[in-house]
Amino acid sequence: MADYRAPLRDMRFVLEEVLDAPAQWARMPALAGVVDADTALAVLEEAGKLTAATIAPLNRSGDEEGCHWQDGAVRTPAGFVAAWRAWAEGGWVGVCGDPAYGGMGMPKVLGAQLEEMLNSANLAFALYPMLTAGACLELNAHAGEELKARYLPKLYSGEWAGVMCLTEPHAGTDLGLIRSRAEPQIDGSYRLTGNKIFITGGEQDLTANIIHLVLARLPDAPSGSRGISLFLVPKVLVNADGSLGARNPLSCGALEHKMGIKGASTCVMNYDGATAWLVGEPHKGLAAMFTMMNYERLAVGIQGLAAGERSWQNAVAYARERLQSRAPYGAQAPEQVADPIIVHPDVRRMLLTMKALTEGGRAFSSYVALQLDAAKFAEDPLERQRAEGLVALLTPVAKAFLTDLGLEVCVLGQQVFGGHGYIREWGQEQLVRDVRITQIYEGTNGIQALDLAGRKLVGSDGALYRLFSDEVHAFIDSAGEELQEFTAPLAAALDNLDRLSAWLLEQGQRDPREIGAASAEYLQVFGYTAYAYLWARMAAAALGREGDDDFYASKLATARFYFARLLPRIHSLSAVVRAGSAPLYLLGDSQF
Repeated sequence: MADYRAPLRDMRFVLEEVLDAPAQWARMPALAGVVDADTALAVLEEAGKLTAATIAPLNRSGDEEGCHWQDGAVRTPAGFVAAWRAWAEGGWVGVCGDPAYGGMGMPKVLGAQLEEMLNSANLAFALYPMLTAGACLELNAHAGEELKARYLPKLYSGEWAGVMCLTEPHAGTDLGLIRSRAEPQIDGSYRLTGNKIFITGGEQDLTANIIHLVLARLPDAPSGSRGISLFLVPKVLVNADGSLGARNPLSCGALEHKMGIKGASTCVMNYDGATAWLVGEPHKGLAAMFTMMNYERLAVGIQGLAAGERSWQNAVAYARERLQSRAPYGAQAPEQVADPIIVHPDVRRMLLTMKALTEGGRAFSSYVALQLDAAKFAEDPLERQRAEGLVALLTPVAKAFLTDLGLEVCVLGQQVFGGHGYIREWGQEQLVRDVRITQIYEGTNGIQALDLAGRKLVGSDGALYRLFSDEVHAFIDSAGEELQEFTAPLAAALDNLDRLSAWLLEQGQRDPREIGAASAEYLQVFGYTAYAYLWARMAAAALGREGDDDFYASKLATARFYFARLLPRIHSLSAVVRAGSAPLYLLGDSQF
């Protein structure tokens, strides 16, 4: 496997030249004195060094060793404790956290680049700080001042870790079915009892305490999702002076035996009358949890992107060195027994597909992260409102499309290696196994598609979709003649998506089955069109500079490949959407 190297040049290109993020930070008072282009570069460079030198080398060994469970205790793979300490001591756990409680206050768009590095280096390890950062976000948004002051500084510092606990054996997507209960106590705390499964980081040996955010029901809770409350449940109780006290009665009953991410402890958790504190309002826990989940869904999308980036780096290095056959247009390395496989058309197809989807995904995920920053930090209420709408619309696309393509890119990378891609020591088969979970957790990609088509398109009567469509139309209208080769196919793709959205909006209001039947392919059409928008913006930033710098020439060539060979996928997908729901109901249940 090739050594991991953070793609710093491309990250800078996206931040500075495509999205002009530093100018936007300067307009936001909460960020203006915190971060600029030079600060961002310094942060990225330091994170790149740490992820490459300390965390990436543990990827394969962590997969082979996995986590160990004995009598409720969990030990992470060798090297993980030291790696966590290095990550925490650098302040990276709280890099986007609230400065009032010890966070660094960096924007999410910069945090997204850091998440990509960490996940590319070691996806299993990255889950521990990712979930901790999400727990911090949740507490900062919804907890009372006492809870925030007691828990956030230790979480931001990495002394403690955080996890979220939603799923139960009988309640996955339908969280309205959860049975965990919380009984109020005289002192204002609660006694929580129940069982949770698939709890990543629920028990580990990295930190002295683990803060569980648990969904449960109060005794007077209404049925369904409207009766769910959110509770903070520490593994170890915290004394009034901030020191650690007695062990709370919660435990890890088992570790799940998984396909991938084996260095992440995925736990069955038992809460046996554990002391808990209410976060936010009673019966409003699911709505509060979505504060964290929207960030985590983008973070999971970035996991797909990051695994694809690692697969790409491995594959292109291998393709330059592996000698097999001669190029169809004549020997390219006559001094050697054969040519490197990078000369062969099918290998180039795979590598260019990987490159185009990965670089497009980096631009798209950063664009969505920038909307999160605008929604949080923009001074203008209308700008914040518009950004919130775009975040709501694009979050399911980011989670599902980035992870679907992440798997595709990892499989392509494995294919470039041929038989060696199926062998463990080359690293490609682990990436395929690891990335597969990203399409499943934090809401399966089918659920993301339903969210996009049902809640965001039909549920808003098209209003959220128009925010995106209007922006892309404005970009096309303002583009000069020199961008025609990119804006013309973008305009055609957007026109297709406009018409497809209008068709689905009409059909979905008439028959709800049409939403579910069309949603998966509709999300894919949306994703490819969104990538086309970002590729056109990248082409605009590179055009005219390709003669001076090979980076820009490569960017333009990849943009041309995307528009010629990948964007046309929307036509078959659109035809499937328009086929409607009828073919799905031709069989009776007993005929399957």
